[in-house]
Amino acid sequence: MSKGLAQIMKQAQMIQQKMARLQEEAAAKTAEGTAGGGAVTVLVNGKNQLVSISIKKEAVDPEDVEMLQDLIVAAVNDALGKVQAELSAQMSQVTGGLSIPGLF
Repeated sequence: MSKGLAQIMKQAQMIQQKMARLQEEAAAKTAEGTAGGGAVTVLVNGKNQLVSISIKKEAVDPEDVEMLQDLIVAAVNDALGKVQAELSAQMSQVTGGLSIPGLF
């Protein structure tokens, strides 16, 4: 194997190890999302799992369930966007800005 190819393989292996470590750490990452001026607050983790949800009493109107549903969706999407942005930034540091499809 040529020296250049061996160096490329070594770099690829190092990147792979760093990416595996980032994926393990992803579960520990969390982000909070809110909607309705804080009426709904959610917490998600780096594996795109909803960890907790908090709904203020004033957000619960039996006559307007659709509004509450919209607030929950908006808060979850807000939190997921934040955690994904953080993970993408960390992955970009590992890959030197190279976009590798399917990682995060």
